[in-house]
Amino acid sequence: MNPEQIWQAAQEELRFQLSKPSYETWLKNASLVGREKNAFKIGVPTKLAKDWLEDRYSAMIKETLSAIVSGDVSVAFEVVPAQAEPLGRRSAVALAEEPPPEEEEPVLAEASQLNPKFQFQHFVVGNNSRFAHAACRAVAETPAKAYNPLFLYGGVGLGKTHLMHAIGHAVLEKHHRRRVAYVTSEKFMNEMITSIQEGRMNDFRTRYRTDDVLLVDDIQFLAGKDRTQEEFFHTFNSLHELNRQIVISSDRPPKEIPTLEDRLRSRFSWGLIADIQAADFETRVAILKSKVGPYARLVPEDVLSFIAHKVQKNIRELEGALIRVIAHASLNHSAVNVDMAAKLLQDVIPSTETRTLSVDTISRTVASFYHISLEEMKGKRRDKHIVFPRQVAMYLIREETASSLPAIGQAFGGRDHTTVLHSYEKISTDSKEDQRLQADLRKLRELLYSH
Repeated sequence: MNPEQIWQAAQEELRFQLSKPSYETWLKNASLVGREKNAFKIGVPTKLAKDWLEDRYSAMIKETLSAIVSGDVSVAFEVVPAQAEPLGRRSAVALAEEPPPEEEEPVLAEASQLNPKFQFQHFVVGNNSRFAHAACRAVAETPAKAYNPLFLYGGVGLGKTHLMHAIGHAVLEKHHRRRVAYVTSEKFMNEMITSIQEGRMNDFRTRYRTDDVLLVDDIQFLAGKDRTQEEFFHTFNSLHELNRQIVISSDRPPKEIPTLEDRLRSRFSWGLIADIQAADFETRVAILKSKVGPYARLVPEDVLSFIAHKVQKNIRELEGALIRVIAHASLNHSAVNVDMAAKLLQDVIPSTETRTLSVDTISRTVASFYHISLEEMKGKRRDKHIVFPRQVAMYLIREETASSLPAIGQAFGGRDHTTVLHSYEKISTDSKEDQRLQADLRKLRELLYSH
């Protein structure tokens, strides 16, 4: 076989081994430009293609050529200028003349599946997410060295997916040749099933076990799916042994995922487990301010505060509510007030939120619940059995109404706003650990919204 025939045979074999997008992006326009004994020189149209083939497919190409020539081979890659005529039939000129965006797009789309909107600079950090955000930053800075695996958990719509994509973007920005892959557990399972049906499990394993950073979202959906768990177990082991970074997200910690194999649950706990809580009021307002952008004149701050008070649990719903208000304001070319926002969002705001609560209503309900008088609560006494209910009342007023810190302080005997802030932060912090306080707050909200 002459060199041209050898390379054509190699390309046919590689076409079978690789997925169609990978082959057409990186190897279709590669050509054999030189051969000395068993040393092959492969020409590619761009430096990006040269780097990618050296980093990802060099071993596969060597193995394929070795099988064809029945001996060990060496492979080198070089960028072929547009004027050069390679030994193979395919010319690199056509691809070399393509504009850079056309050339680089498959890298992002195929190799990473990252959303360009989900980057660290677009993530609003609050007390609820500070630890998780710091952990993700550390992982992005030094993959596989800070925390491996990194396990993120929290409720729906709190920012786990955003942080995972942000890690991917930051890694690619700093390490251009790293292979980053984002996948949901459902997609992982579906691709595995398809690969089994088509007899291409080797391709599937190669795809996920050669990543430098693997980001797996919603891992809880693997629960009960034994074959998929088995495959992911081996993928995890393979990457971890090669010192590759793994980031996993779930809506609950590993120990609370039902029917998850113990060996996976154990491995998920090897690194760092970080949770993301529901955003507090200030963070929700900050998120809305970051999203409102040029429409700030149409959606004033009191409307943003109203939305932040009414949509508390889910950041996606929070942003969705803002988008609806912005759309109405921009279509009508007029600013929206709180009453208009309430009407626009009446099907978005939870039914228990439809009742408007006043400072006085909350104060009386809390005083009655803790068996003290309203006068005692608003007075100057510092007895523990009075201070605690006062702090709870301030916390609930801040959470359930649009009242400012100074306004709440004024309602409680003219106290300074820093006193109100201290009360709010104390109850907010204690409620995360104190089950009795959690129960009290739940009962108080039921009382407030039950009439």
